[in-house]
Amino acid sequence: MLTRKLGPFSVSALGLGCMSLSHAYGVPPAPEAAGRVLLRALDLGHTFFDTAALYGFGANETLLGEVLSHRRGEFVLASKCGLSRGADGRREIDGRPEVLKATCEESLRRLRTDAIDLYYLHRWDKRIPVEESVGALSDLMAEGKIRAIGLSEVSATTLRKAFSVHPIAALQTEYSLWTRNPEIAVLDACRELGVTFVAFSPLARGYLTGTLRDVSTLDAKDIRRAMPRFQPETYAANLRLLDGLAAIAKGQGGTMGQVGLAWILSRGEHVVAIPGTTRLDHLEENAGAAELVLDTDTIARLDALFAPAAVRGPRYNAATQEEIDTEQFP
Repeated sequence: MLTRKLGPFSVSALGLGCMSLSHAYGVPPAPEAAGRVLLRALDLGHTFFDTAALYGFGANETLLGEVLSHRRGEFVLASKCGLSRGADGRREIDGRPEVLKATCEESLRRLRTDAIDLYYLHRWDKRIPVEESVGALSDLMAEGKIRAIGLSEVSATTLRKAFSVHPIAALQTEYSLWTRNPEIAVLDACRELGVTFVAFSPLARGYLTGTLRDVSTLDAKDIRRAMPRFQPETYAANLRLLDGLAAIAKGQGGTMGQVGLAWILSRGEHVVAIPGTTRLDHLEENAGAAELVLDTDTIARLDALFAPAAVRGPRYNAATQEEIDTEQFP
């Protein structure tokens, strides 16, 4: 598979976002089925696996540790801290240095590894200067418990503040044809600083595959039910954009999802993507996107079709939007 640089590592341009195997989109697959997805991803050439302490409140890290520890030398492992289970059992953003360090110790045990290759601050705790949280992560690097530092859902300004304390290997934010916010400032800031940009939800949480037509079928606990873009009327309006994507995909000899992933990889050599899936057939399909190269005319057509003004609804509801630091379009 196509490879790209991420900090001191060379990783597959398409990694695997592991969240859905334990978390977020309704009932996750059985551990045996999830394990088959992880192992098949390795066999297909994926060398970048992304998890977090939050996902399933540790269940996802435990899954990766149980399934992949015997092949630990074959992939770059990323996990995250700063967003996990609080004392009351609910998700909590906490960027205090002592909390980040304790979370890392717990993650190392669950992942069955001596060091996490890339450790992200999952959310910036706005009560604490980002420099202080990154300083704690630099301590973990000095102790050999992590090998590189990343940030998630932060602005270009916050990235620069963090970078002043310690080099940042990667910045992770949602990016896809229907979520273009990184183009405001973060993509360019990453390129300037030599930071790899990691696109999560590059298939727009299933929207860009064209297979989700009726959002009323989503599981009651599916996080998309709380997202403005997945409300029935808004989603119906956004579905109209997919006709143009389907036509482009047909012309490219690929699927809609493959075109969406190929578009992400066309944004720059410093960009990698981490689509997630619970199904082997979707995993195989996504892997094929690394071989699809879009010409400049096709990229321009996609840019115009999914111009930010054409997409209805914000990414998150107001409460969740308050938790992140990414730039927003007017």
